[in-house]
Amino acid sequence: MKYCVLIIDGAAGLPLAERGGKTCLELAATPNLDVMAKAGTLGLVRTVPVGMEPSSACACMSLLGYDPVLYYRGRATIEAVSMGIPVGEGEVVFRCNLVSIKDGKMRDYSAGHIGSREAGELIGALNQELGSANLRFYPGVSYRHLLKLKDSEGTLGANCTPPHDIPGRPVDRYLPGGPGSEGLRDLMRRSEEILRDHPVNAARLARGEAPANAIWLFWGSGRVPRMPSFEEVYGLKAAITSGVDLLRGLGKMMMMEILEIDGVSDGPDNDYPSQAKGALAALENHDLVVIHIEAPDEAGHSGAVADKITAIEKADAGVVSRIRAFRPGELRVLVMPDHPTPIAVRTHTADPVPFLFWGPGFGANGAGRFTEVEARNTGFFIDEGYKIMSRLAGE
Repeated sequence: MKYCVLIIDGAAGLPLAERGGKTCLELAATPNLDVMAKAGTLGLVRTVPVGMEPSSACACMSLLGYDPVLYYRGRATIEAVSMGIPVGEGEVVFRCNLVSIKDGKMRDYSAGHIGSREAGELIGALNQELGSANLRFYPGVSYRHLLKLKDSEGTLGANCTPPHDIPGRPVDRYLPGGPGSEGLRDLMRRSEEILRDHPVNAARLARGEAPANAIWLFWGSGRVPRMPSFEEVYGLKAAITSGVDLLRGLGKMMMMEILEIDGVSDGPDNDYPSQAKGALAALENHDLVVIHIEAPDEAGHSGAVADKITAIEKADAGVVSRIRAFRPGELRVLVMPDHPTPIAVRTHTADPVPFLFWGPGFGANGAGRFTEVEARNTGFFIDEGYKIMSRLAGE
């Protein structure tokens, strides 16, 4: 038996009044998911334990079969694992977004989804002006980067707000606060002086694009927790494909193989067919493959209804169709978002999400489509999300 986990990041949401009270999952045309939902087992699962933050790190750790209460220690160090950045004793890392601030308000948490090349130039400039033996910026993908600090464990006491939680709001109200926050605020202020007139931003403004005129620090964390390998826990050799460092980092922590597939990205330009083909080909040498699709979550954060619907539809046409056609009778599948990213709030919520089991051993339970309402109506609910992987594996 082979196994496939498809994570359609942030696909779940809330009813949209302007769209007849339907969610993006309900509005999207998903013929392949619909066929699977009719034949498989649909339900709801709580991926974020009560009281924990509804981050992708927490939710995906749960989805992949690890209890966040035991293993979650923060997101930035997980991304550091993906990027090959060691985090030693006394060192801390923070997610460092390049953002666009206008008139004192958060204009764009992603600086217009700045490309990695331009972002790399800006991170290089920050290192040149602010870097030291105790402070270094590391370039990542698009707007997502990391800051590592030495001898600064006190900064982990700071209260930090993710920039995607405050679109259009005055940033002064959401700067880091509390113990250890003064140095973080100072770095953010000094970054504005360096980035404001940088040639990259001059060119972006000339093209009518959002400038990356500040950094925003959040999700600070320390050393990486030790986790047993996925194969050790579930007896399955696993691989993962994703366009973001978070999932790649989680994969590395779980000793999964990280698949390098051409065309896989974090946005609307993702090559869905290529990602599906590469992932399913990996099943020749692996027992289980994880396919993570980021685009619906990015659209949710941007409040872009049409883009979120399109991303869901492309996932269905380019990925789910190929999963359905793969060795009939030999593949057990789990399809689900990690968390909701409702258009109305433009950030993550901790609400339970729909999930679908499909393949040998899973029978129909009355669902007609893969939607939030259909999942709720089945009455099948898994409260401890990390246990869902054991159900897939048939333990």
